[in-house]
Amino acid sequence: MRLLVTGGRTGYLGRHVVAAAAGHDVVAVGSVDCDVRDRVAVDALLDAHRPDAVVHTAYVQSDREVTANGAAHVAQAAARVGARFVLVSSDVVFGGRPVPYDESVPPDPVSAYGAAKVEAERASLGSGADVVVARTSLILGDGGSKHEQLFRSLALGADGVLFEDERRCPVHVGDLAAALVELASHDVRGVLHLGGGDATSRLELGRLVARRDGLDAGVLRSGRRADLPDPGPVDVRLDSTRASDLLTTRLRGAREFLAP
Repeated sequence: MRLLVTGGRTGYLGRHVVAAAAGHDVVAVGSVDCDVRDRVAVDALLDAHRPDAVVHTAYVQSDREVTANGAAHVAQAAARVGARFVLVSSDVVFGGRPVPYDESVPPDPVSAYGAAKVEAERASLGSGADVVVARTSLILGDGGSKHEQLFRSLALGADGVLFEDERRCPVHVGDLAAALVELASHDVRGVLHLGGGDATSRLELGRLVARRDGLDAGVLRSGRRADLPDPGPVDVRLDSTRASDLLTTRLRGAREFLAP
């Protein structure tokens, strides 16, 4: 399989997808290779490489043009060359509720980034038949994620709090990368949730990382996302039962993969 991975050169998840795809013919693409906001450049990239599948990990949280329009351009180009398209999306397409979300629940974003991801999903699903939208959650686990860096700095005394009321389903970056490679050659289509097996608060997640790394978890201070003027999604747990039934890759929970 020839697999093209956007964000595959410098992106945190993209680099792990490239590593997980060892044994395949992988084309790792970075922003220096192609600006996904440029439709003509994206078309030229896909024409040059003619992949069998594309895993699109590239995004910029603060830039709708990259997150929404860029995904649309890559999805449309993939359909034109006959490539399967795997879009990495996010749990923040949901606004938050006290029960988990399965794939049947319509998105209801409450943030600009969530709205951009919804645009990306709709454009991708409308681009062709062979598309899967993989919604995931907080990505970490190898020690180098932005989340782990933050948790370590707070455990070492940096100023800040971790929300005790925010609930997500964190996923190990290696597990997620392997699942995305598996999806690139799978026949499942539509939306699929790829959250980890445990629902945790941001505070619990920070404590797990601190303990794993031999730091004092008791130093971490708690706060409440719901008390913010613009809290965004608070409880966005993903129900990933369907993925566990369909895929051979197991998406471990944070309490397992962050165990000391």
